Amino acid sequence: MIVPARERAPVKYRRAAFGRAWTDDQAAPLGHNGCDTRNDVLDRDLEDKTYVRTSACPNAVATGTLVDPYSGSTLRFERGPNTSAKVQIDHVVPLAYAWDMGAWNWDDARRTDFANDPRNLVAVDGPANENKSDSPPGRWMPSNERFHCQYARQFAFVAREYGLSVDRASAAVVDQAANTCRPNG
Repeated sequence: MIVPARERAPVKYRRAAFGRAWTDDQAAPLGHNGCDTRNDVLDRDLEDKTYVRTSACPNAVATGTLVDPYSGSTLRFERGPNTSAKVQIDHVVPLAYAWDMGAWNWDDARRTDFANDPRNLVAVDGPANENKSDSPPGRWMPSNERFHCQYARQFAFVAREYGLSVDRASAAVVDQAANTCRPNG
């Protein structure tokens, strides 16, 4: 559904309304599995991993390799205060955008589930994630054009799954990107 700007959220976006970041205490897929969401996504998206026990996860990724879907570049991940930010977890449907498109009207539990749902999350290059910020597809698409199909499919799936409206510009970009998808691909 496309929503004109005048019908957007009557309440200003607050990140805190989506609950504690990267919590395992939520009902989205992989919730209550003993690891926080960030560790779940790193484990899913990285290759050639080693593991370490942390307070947030008994099998947290210590090192690994990420083929960044946004840029297409390959990054080495190493857990640590000065290195972990090189690989960030992005919300394909940004939280601020979701807020404007209907999440402002959800209860706290649904917003926490949305913020931690691995179907809306992807491990990416930190600077690429910061460049995207809270932009929807109508304002930002990955520089890696080979990822446009997957990105469009994931954005559309999450928006549909959570009953979020999509603005006209983003709907047009998602449709265009979806048309690049190969049959059965």
